[in-house]
Amino acid sequence: MKRFLHILLALTTLLAVSCSGDDARKKILKVYNWADYIDESLLSEFEEWYYEQTGEEVEVVYQLFDINEIMLAKIERGKEDFDVACPSEYIIERMLKNDLLLPINKDFGSTPNYLGNVAPYIQNVFSQIDGSGKNPNDYAVGYMWGTTGILFNTENVTREEAMSWDLMFDERLEGKILVKDAFRDVYSPMLVYALTVELREAGVLGAEETLPLNDAAAMERGLYDYAKGEATVPTIEGLMYDASDASIAHVEEYLKRMKRLVAGWEADFGKEMMTQNKAWINLMWSGDAVWAIEEAAEVGVSLDYVVPEEGSVVWFDGWVIPKYAKNPRAARYFINYMCAPENAVRNMDATGYVSVVATEEVLRAMDPLLCAMDETEDEAEKLALQAERDALLESDGVDLSYFFKDEAGNPLTFDMGNGYMVHADCVYVDPILYPDQSVIDRCAVMHDSGDRTDKMLEMWSRVKGNSLDTEMLTFIIVVFTAIFAAIAWHHFKKWRKRKLRRLRLKEFTKKMHDKGRHI
Repeated sequence: MKRFLHILLALTTLLAVSCSGDDARKKILKVYNWADYIDESLLSEFEEWYYEQTGEEVEVVYQLFDINEIMLAKIERGKEDFDVACPSEYIIERMLKNDLLLPINKDFGSTPNYLGNVAPYIQNVFSQIDGSGKNPNDYAVGYMWGTTGILFNTENVTREEAMSWDLMFDERLEGKILVKDAFRDVYSPMLVYALTVELREAGVLGAEETLPLNDAAAMERGLYDYAKGEATVPTIEGLMYDASDASIAHVEEYLKRMKRLVAGWEADFGKEMMTQNKAWINLMWSGDAVWAIEEAAEVGVSLDYVVPEEGSVVWFDGWVIPKYAKNPRAARYFINYMCAPENAVRNMDATGYVSVVATEEVLRAMDPLLCAMDETEDEAEKLALQAERDALLESDGVDLSYFFKDEAGNPLTFDMGNGYMVHADCVYVDPILYPDQSVIDRCAVMHDSGDRTDKMLEMWSRVKGNSLDTEMLTFIIVVFTAIFAAIAWHHFKKWRKRKLRRLRLKEFTKKMHDKGRHI
């Protein structure tokens, strides 16, 4: 009997400890995100906001990853109980297939629901994710987005040259080409490019004609066989699913032709090399391009970025709640908090990337002249800014009607308060951050390749081999040494970049005023 009582006492103690641990864990929110991908001051502010909204205390534990697959592997094993993670679109697709996500409860009671601020365009793209019978928008909320294109040195490469992937094969650029070490972001544009070139040579496409984005675009251009119910040429969206042996071999052939011209396959050092004029072109993401352009300008190096006309990739990262989350309630409030317009703007300022939030507040903050109008109370100055903006819109207006819409689904229109109307189909923003409708019409979202991923990785490894020349390797060593030496400057630079962002916006305005910049 005594032995039974001891066992019962031990079990009771273990149960109490377990319950106590569960209660303590519910006061913690584990967030798993990319490095330098949030305004970190928002983390502590969320803790205060969450208490105000729910009366519950929470502590944010913030952890970083640098590769989608590493994040996924940790969650798949079930050994990590992250409450919120921020994977890319194709990983979200895989997580849905493998039943690794919880649905996001969007009922916040008396708390404002900011999830509706996500652009309908983003929601539509998310709906294209293969959710294996699930609605992806029930399991993921967009965070940041952008394109894949070419960052180039304007002293050595013209904008016209950069408007084609032909540039990646230009013999005169040998040793001056960098390629992002991200096989998916390289594979898809190269497949689109290869087929475009060959269909032009075969006379199926005109000399400057490109592949249609989708079946609807093919119909408009007379490239659709209604009897067969399919386009007569591959579509860009269709090629985002293509990981066949033939296509992998096709891309490998083109990449091997490019390889001898490539100075390096970079994971993160490309930005530094471009700003130091060590490389002249870099296949990279738009957000990194913005950072490089700003940094290069400070040292007198002129860079620019475009999405080649043959077509490319538009990518998205989104917030999800993993299956093994211990605090899904705080997780969904955190996702909601990130969609508040003021927080979206702060995250954009801190990271250089573009939020999926599409409200009047965001547009006013991202158009430098609208921002200047909001900051002045001088009516004469406002009128002068309006006149300047109208003049610039004639040559540099960007069509964002696909992104900024009102509640009725029409292009967003609003009054600045003095009768000056702003229309989303012609706004004054940096087109690298917010691509024009014409750019979006040639970009498609990538998809998970499933069991074909290993084949693609094998191809990527064969292509890369050892392509770094001695000079470039030496430079990389110097760069990484400098990075470690400059850690103490990191937080100061982030503060300085926020402080000077308004100044850069004014410089951008002046630049656009002095010389036309066309999409």
